[in-house]
Amino acid sequence: MKITPWEVEGVKEKDYEEIVKKFGISLIDDAILEEMKKYTKDIHFMLRRRIFFAHRDLDFVLKEYRKGNKFFLYTGRAPSGPIHIGHILPWIFCKWLQDKFKAELWFQFPDEEKFLFKKELSLEETQKWTYENMLDVIALGFKQKLTHFLIDTKHASLMYKEACKVAKHITFSTAKAVFGFTNENNIGSIFYTAMQAVPAFLPCILENKKMPCLIPLGLDQDPHFRVARDVIPKIGYYKPALIHCKFLSGLKAYGSKMSTSDASSTIWTTDTEEEVRKKIMKAFSGGQKTIEEHRKKGGNPDIDVSFQWLYYLFEPNDKKIEKIREDYRQGKLLTTELKEYLIEKVIAFLKKHQEKREKARKKVDKFIFKHK
Repeated sequence: MKITPWEVEGVKEKDYEEIVKKFGISLIDDAILEEMKKYTKDIHFMLRRRIFFAHRDLDFVLKEYRKGNKFFLYTGRAPSGPIHIGHILPWIFCKWLQDKFKAELWFQFPDEEKFLFKKELSLEETQKWTYENMLDVIALGFKQKLTHFLIDTKHASLMYKEACKVAKHITFSTAKAVFGFTNENNIGSIFYTAMQAVPAFLPCILENKKMPCLIPLGLDQDPHFRVARDVIPKIGYYKPALIHCKFLSGLKAYGSKMSTSDASSTIWTTDTEEEVRKKIMKAFSGGQKTIEEHRKKGGNPDIDVSFQWLYYLFEPNDKKIEKIREDYRQGKLLTTELKEYLIEKVIAFLKKHQEKREKARKKVDKFIFKHK
């Protein structure tokens, strides 16, 4: 098992208990969900199924909300290629939070990050992908008036001064310990975590008000914000609260990662119906080798990637997903039938998404934050 902000390998369901202890995070319990339900009326299926399963200070955010001190949301995407299904999973949950709490969302596009960490990428390429990635975010339906895009190179005059305040409190020894940096790392990559911390308190500066920040994120991004949570109180603001998402397996194997460098490991938001079908039909299965054996012994939905994709994202109906689980386990549902069901769901989602993505081209400028 490996989890860093740049690499994720071999994380399986059984590993999350160990991860919780290792990271020092707290599990989301029923008490927190009941408190949230007071404001949301219902609970998102990603919370019910504990896909978002752990947190840092989510209880504090809800306590402040109860007092009338609304929180803002922060998430982001370091552009280096197209968007895949794994990227959009936390954004879909983020949109639910925005809708339920009428929360402002600050979406950071650190167009310098992958340029600094990947030798083969140019700034021109990351800036091209910034535009393309923005289309996918807009297509998910975030509210324009409540959503602000921050682009690091574009908003440097707004962010750099605040990043310096953060950087002054982070030693090189801390950066090395947390991120595994060596003397071979360029100084830009070492400074980058300071820029990533800024949106967690920038709205407080702009509003001249101390407000909580909630960051839905994948576990791999936790190290950046462990550092940020240590530093931000020193410059006068609340620690950002985090809500952690489990990893959705890549198509090739249960527990494998989705990679922008391996198109066969995932579905891109721009894939055609034919590409979707081809990739999913090759996805790792928990079924038996023959139909006869599968009917007799049943399959294992816990390691079947198609089932995992339905459970994490594409089948929000709890009764339906549990029936699929049991039918597959008992051999009533074949692997090809399970894959066909997922293909149908993914194609339907992408058809709508791609239509909205094209319409988003006319809206990009309205989402980019304009500092008065």
